[in-house]
This record gives sequence, structure tokens and C-alpha cells, in this order.
Amino acid sequence: MSKPFRGKIDIDIKDSVPDWEPYTQPIAADGAPNVLYVVLDDVGFSAIEPFGGLIETPNVRRIAQQGLTYTNFHTTALCSPTRSCLMTGRNHTTNGMGCITEATSGFPNANGHIPFECANIAEVLGEQGWNTFIVGKWHLCAEDEMNLASSKRQWPLGRGFERYYGFLGGETNQWYPDLIYDNHPVPQPAMPEDGYHLTVDLTDKAIEFIQDSKAIAPDKPFFLYYCPGAAHAPHHAPKEWADKYRGRFDMGYEAYREGVLDRQKAMGLLPESAELSPINPYTETTSHDGKPWSEVDRVRPWDSLSDAEQRLFARMAEVYAGFLSHADHELGRLLDYLEGAGQLDNTIVMLVSDNGASGEGGPNGSVNENKFFNGVPDTIEENLKALDRLGGPETYNHYPTGWAWAFNTPFKMWKRYANYEGGTADPLIVSWPRGFTASGEMRRQYTHAVDIVPTMYECLGVELPDVVNGYTQKPLEGTSFRYTFDDAAAETQKETQFYSMLGTRAIWHKGWKAATAVPAAPESWGDFHLQRWELFDTEADPSECEDLADKHPEKLQQLVALWWAEAGRLQALPLESRGAVEILTTERPQLSRPRTRYVYHAGGAEIPESVAPNIRNRSYTIAAELEVATPEAGGVIFSQGSRFGGHALYLNEGKLRYVYNWVGELVQTIEADQTIPTGHVVVSASFEKDGNAMPAEGVLSLYIRDRKVGEGRIRTQPGKFGLGGGGLVVGRSGAEPVTDDYPGERPWPFVGATVKRVVIDVSGESFADLALEARAAFARQ
Repeated sequence: MSKPFRGKIDIDIKDSVPDWEPYTQPIAADGAPNVLYVVLDDVGFSAIEPFGGLIETPNVRRIAQQGLTYTNFHTTALCSPTRSCLMTGRNHTTNGMGCITEATSGFPNANGHIPFECANIAEVLGEQGWNTFIVGKWHLCAEDEMNLASSKRQWPLGRGFERYYGFLGGETNQWYPDLIYDNHPVPQPAMPEDGYHLTVDLTDKAIEFIQDSKAIAPDKPFFLYYCPGAAHAPHHAPKEWADKYRGRFDMGYEAYREGVLDRQKAMGLLPESAELSPINPYTETTSHDGKPWSEVDRVRPWDSLSDAEQRLFARMAEVYAGFLSHADHELGRLLDYLEGAGQLDNTIVMLVSDNGASGEGGPNGSVNENKFFNGVPDTIEENLKALDRLGGPETYNHYPTGWAWAFNTPFKMWKRYANYEGGTADPLIVSWPRGFTASGEMRRQYTHAVDIVPTMYECLGVELPDVVNGYTQKPLEGTSFRYTFDDAAAETQKETQFYSMLGTRAIWHKGWKAATAVPAAPESWGDFHLQRWELFDTEADPSECEDLADKHPEKLQQLVALWWAEAGRLQALPLESRGAVEILTTERPQLSRPRTRYVYHAGGAEIPESVAPNIRNRSYTIAAELEVATPEAGGVIFSQGSRFGGHALYLNEGKLRYVYNWVGELVQTIEADQTIPTGHVVVSASFEKDGNAMPAEGVLSLYIRDRKVGEGRIRTQPGKFGLGGGGLVVGRSGAEPVTDDYPGERPWPFVGATVKRVVIDVSGESFADLALEARAAFARQ
């Protein structure tokens, strides 16, 4: 509400009295602390040093030594849902974030749009006198709004942040990121061959944002949301950082777990009663009607691996460790800057991981995580070919499930699993040198991501307003744990925490936990009322090894009933029963009316795959109108995707070529049998799929004007070219090419000719005369 004017207005300004109060910016209280959220990605409970892990993180340890390590902290089991809790203090389903923003379902629990009635901490603090900055991963904007034509209401600047530099989606290539600066995409400032890596770039921008503010208003506090891509796939690490770990994981994941558990007990992170969960505890579990547990979510015992497989798997862990240590080094640069500027002592640092270690690499690991999102299993043979390139620009790598299991020691399962601690038990470290006296201590009280915002508000002396930006606010759903800062022995004040993710379900209540024994994204297990529930005493059995359902059936029944009550209260229905490919390829809202023909021109920003023509499992045609000045014309006419999945139409050595890169494993190139003529030319690539086979295979034909000049069979992907990045461009390539066959140098522009326009048709109708049809399309446009 605006403040009333209390000055005096007369005819002459000389006789009037001004009142600046209604027009002044909000000013925080004297001595108000800065707030630094450090949100790591896919870092399990036991990967880093302060939690007993072998990955060196001296700067995370530095924060822990100055503050408190929470050993019973929890998340939702996935990125977007947890981040919504971290930002708003409400549960993920209340926020409409029942899953990641690329998997929205159009229901209140999972629509991907955080209600404005759930204001985030940046929106609140910005109106209380804090500067608000974010660098890195956002992942709180529905996929249908991640484009330049969309509303920017759910982009960072639309949700309370004053400055932003990072990527909007769930992941990005760390060597070739999809960068957004405030509200528009920008090219990366350098290339990998020049030493570029995203984490360094993000840290530079974080320091720049703070410097820019402090140079003008040194006493104005800031809220910085620092979210590097580490350690989400792709695990991209400078080689020297990965090489620091040569041989450090040769013992295998079972031995790693044993050593880590011993350290965790010695450090006091876990009670002596904690046990190691068994390998593959649910491999024999089936649905009530016999559907098996997911093959993707199994671990291959280390002693069952060949020598080559063990070397491959160990190197995958080395690269992951190097990625995380490199990110820690960059965090150290940020901490050093704050310390040198005299800001660190009065900065509340809240460091978390957004979910458990990731099992998306499958039993064999992956050199292209996009295979997981296409339902394509990785093979050892393909992975071994990339052994010496892991972590570099030519791979999109991810370790196998065995390391996810290990980096979640002593828990079972991993990211996506909201029913088990492997998905939800995560690091939390809090430091505030000027705010509490305890340092280097541990806290065992049960906490959750939803509790952080209430804790921050209590520390800052800020109350959630009844109305924010004109929206009446929903109550906070978390419980402040400020009471734990100065009292290690305080009883947990939180009583209940609800979990639901991809069909998995659980509820924690006063130390007891009920959980469904189902896989994540269970592919039609369905019949939720018939699924088996387990019961655990989490105080005596923190790793959930002993199912007490038969011993305490009444307790289990009570908790299951409580889960359903919470599901109703927190709008958690409907539950998910589909597989990953179906979830990710579901049609979602578009800004334009439904169409089967798209027209594009050269130049402009990349068009995200979510709003590009959907060519999956259908026939399609790409036609380009060219003005060719010389027979030596060459370069990219059209490109979509990257070397890890995509397709492109281009000229090389005067010949028209079409390439379809199948999940980075099979590069299928069709070449014309004649060179391109000069003058006005329409070229086309037309794919005719065979029957109803899924994924689609068929014949790709090339045409120049009205003559077929090339033909070949191709296999197409069932899912997306990428979870993030690899957009559609005309007249050039994106920074990461679909093929190494392009002539010239990055971004491989089309030279010696002009691309007048490109038409993509997905109607599925065959072209009797492709050139004539294309000309007609151009004329209509």
C-alpha cells in the first residue's frame, strides 16, 4: 500500500513543502545481513567431505567450519519442486511444481507456474530493501514460457529478481550453455578452446552484480541465489580437475560405501545404528499384476564388471568429482570476494543440494544423458569408445547407478525417488558468523527445503506480508528451524512432512515414515490403492533397512491415512503413472494456433525445441528457398539440436546434405548426387516414415528444385533432442554442431548464398511435386 503524501501543496513551489517519504525506495534495517543461497545440483548425501565423502570441497568445508551442518535435511527428490520450496516456503504441489517444469501435466499440482499467491523470498526481500540477484539454473518456469514470444512473468525478473544471468531449464551444456541475461538470450563470451566453462562465467557475474550494487550503496544488503550447474549432468569438468582423482575410485562403489559409512559414524553424522542399505533392494519387486521393477534403476555389482568396465565406471566418478571440486573452487572465489569486501561475516550462507545423487545414467552410465530421456539404453561398447573424452565437449556424460547409490550412502535409491532417503536426504550447511555463536557443529533435527524460507524470515526480522504485488498470500507451510542455531539438543519442532514424486509417495511424522514400494515414473503400475506401503522407524533405522509394516499395521494405517489427508490439503493429485518418454513428450500449450507448417528466416535467437515443429514419430519435410551466388556455396541452411541428438540441412563442397544424429550414437547423412546450381533454388529434405513403427524409421529423400537427388533410410528419436539447449536456427548452427561435417568455422554460417526462408511441414502429407509445393508455401507466406 502506498504511503500518503504529508507535505504541503500550494500554488507556488516556493510556498509548498515536499514529502519524499511516499517515493523513497525501501531501505532495510541498519545492519541487515546479506543472504547467499548456494544450491548445488544432484549432489547426494555422501559425496562431499563434510558428509563423509571423498570429493574434496575445501570451500564447502570452510562454510561448515564457520557454521552448522544439518544431518537430517530433506528435499522433494527433484530439481524444480525442491527449488520452489527453497524459494517460497510452501510445498511443491502447492506451488504447482509436482515435477520438473519440462514435465508439466496441466493440473494444479503440476502445472509449472508458481502461483503469485506463493511469493518467493526475492519478491519479499526486494520490497524490504535488499538487492536481489540470481546466477545459474532457474528451472522454475514452465517449458511453454521458456521462449522469447512468451510472457516473462515466471522468468527471474518477473519473480522478484533485479538481475539474472544463467539458464532457464533443468540442465545445459557446461561448455556450450544456453545463456539468458535478464530477459534475453546472449552468446557465451568465449569458447571451450579459449578456456570457457559455465561455472567460472557464473561466478564472474555473481561478483560483478554485487560489486555494481556495493559501489553505489555499500550498506544495502543483497540476496544472491547462486546456482551452478554442478553436479547435474552433463558432468563437464576441465580435464585437470578430473585428473586430480585418477585412481581414487578404483575401489568401486561398494567399497566406497563401506568406508564412507565408517567416516560418517566417526564424524557423528549418523547414529551408530545406521546400516548400509543393500544393493538392488527392490529388483525382485513387481506390481500387483506382475509388472517388473525398472531395469534402468538397477546397480551392477562391481565384481561382476570386466576390467574395462571398472576403468570406465571409475573414470565417470573421477569426472563427476572433478566437476564438483571445480565448482567448489569457484564458490571459494565468491567467498574470498565477500571476505575481502568485509561482507562475509554478516552474510547468511545457506548451502543445499536440491535432491539426491542422480540415477539417470542407468546401470551402464552414459556418454549422452539424452538417451535416458529417449528411453534408449546405454551400451558399454558405445561408452567405452568415449572413455578418454569423458567430461569434455564431445560427451554429455553421466555416471552409472552404482555411483548414485554410493554418493547417497547409506541410503537406498536416488534422485526421483521421493519414497526413500536416497532421493530426499541431502546436505544442508548454514553459516552466519555475526548471527550465531556455534561453529563447526552438527544438528540432527528433522528439516526440509520448505522450512528454509520461514527460517530466513525469522533471521532477517521479516514477516511475510498479507499481500505481495497485489496478490493475497497463502500461508507459509514450512517450520522455521532458527531455534536450532543455538540449541543442539532442541527437540524437532516439525511434526509432519509430505512427499510425492512421479508416482512415489511417502510421509514422515514424528520420526515414523510410511513409503510406497514402487519405482519412479512406474510406466502404468497404476492402481495406487493396491500398491504396497512400507513402514520405517527413522530414528532407530535412518537408512530404512527394516520394514516394520507387519509389526505395526495400525501405525502404518495411520500414516497412510495421514498421507491422503495431506495430499488433499496440498492439492497433490492426480498421481503420475506414465514413463519418462511419454511424460516429456506430452503436448503442451502453445502461443500460436495449431499449425502444421512453420516458416523461419535466417538470423535471430535460437528457437527452443518446446516451441519448434514437433517432428517426432511422424513424416515431415524441410524446404529452403535459396539464392545461390556461387557453386562453392556452403554452410548450414537449417539446424536443430546438437551432437547429442539433432538434425540439419547444409551444403558442403557444393552438395546438399541432410544429417540426422540419433542420440549422438548414429550419425546418418544423406548426400545429393549433384552439386547445387546457382540462382534461385528450392531444396528439400522429406522424410516418409514406415507405417506405425515407434520410434519412426523410414526414407529421407533430398530434392533440388523438382528433382530427387538423394535418398537413404534413417532412424529417428522417440523423444526430444535434448532436455535443454540445442534450439532451432536458420542460416547457421548453434555453438554445438549436429555433425562435424560442416564446412568453415563456428557458427558455420551459410556463405556464397542467401537463405531466404525455410518451411517445415509436419502435416504428414506426401509432396507430389516438392519444389512446386514449397514455392506455393513461400507465396502464401
